[in-house]
Amino acid sequence: MFGKKIGIDLGTTTVLVYIPKKGIIINEPSVVAVSLADRKVLAVGKEAKDMIGRTPDTIVARRPLKDGVIADYRTTEAMLRYFINKALGGMRLFRPEVMVAVPGGITSTERRAVIDATISAGARAAYIIKEPVVAAIGADIPIGSASGHMIIDIGGGTSEIAVISLGGIVSSSSVRIGGNKLDAAIQEHVRRKHGLAVGERTAEDIKIKIGSALYLEDKLEMEVKGRDMITGLPRIIAVTSDDVTDAIQHELQGIVDAIKEVLRATPPELSADVMQKGMVLSGGSSQLRNLDRLFAEATGVPAYVADNPQQCVAKGTGIALENLELYKRSVFSS
Repeated sequence: MFGKKIGIDLGTTTVLVYIPKKGIIINEPSVVAVSLADRKVLAVGKEAKDMIGRTPDTIVARRPLKDGVIADYRTTEAMLRYFINKALGGMRLFRPEVMVAVPGGITSTERRAVIDATISAGARAAYIIKEPVVAAIGADIPIGSASGHMIIDIGGGTSEIAVISLGGIVSSSSVRIGGNKLDAAIQEHVRRKHGLAVGERTAEDIKIKIGSALYLEDKLEMEVKGRDMITGLPRIIAVTSDDVTDAIQHELQGIVDAIKEVLRATPPELSADVMQKGMVLSGGSSQLRNLDRLFAEATGVPAYVADNPQQCVAKGTGIALENLELYKRSVFSS
């Protein structure tokens, strides 16, 4: 048993890599810059993200994952190889065992693509585990107990909602709404209301700095630079938190509907447990202001954001790796 073990949260917007006993050692954007002339990978992660919207025609910076699943197989494989090599730091005597967290709603074909890409990238064995389960493990929820626990994992591409009991998913839903859809909605709103074109990085910035799921009593405001849709010239405008709340209502309603659907499908005994313990929110996009309050008001069930929500999935993947034999039997397929 000399092989290294690596846990990977293969997110639409961010890749986190966990090594047992060391913790999370890599937290970088899931972006790859490729040269169009020879299909060569020029940069991965932070370096590639800095190129988005700033590349010449000969280079394209793209996200190889869309809505939590592989959209570009070769680029995903190159990205996985880069992160696995970086995690091992040149120690390649033994090929590692790799566990990858994937959305609960992916198809068997999509699951196969993740396993194949991971093996091709240099893994000795690849295991797939569902995001809601590892998010719950990472949020320190005792998933093995005979009691209902509800987890809502909101990432860049998908939102995973599940009620878990005795280590298994009792009822769940996976909707392809996440941080990226919220960013796109903000871009569209700024264009419609202010006649200003802004890039995806600016939209993400607006969401993080002044975004809120509910209208704020003390409005937040920020200056936004972009291109005027009519004159084509650069322009600066002021955007408020109310603008962001308006922009993302429709997308948030989609997540609320999915939560209600899962609650309706939950057996009465487990519903009582969920009502007593509340819902736990994880994932990078769960950090949006007042999102827990919105969910609590919409469903009548208390909601809490986990500690370090963005790291829950990666941390859970690492814990599952450390107890591989135990989890092999109950939770996932290899």
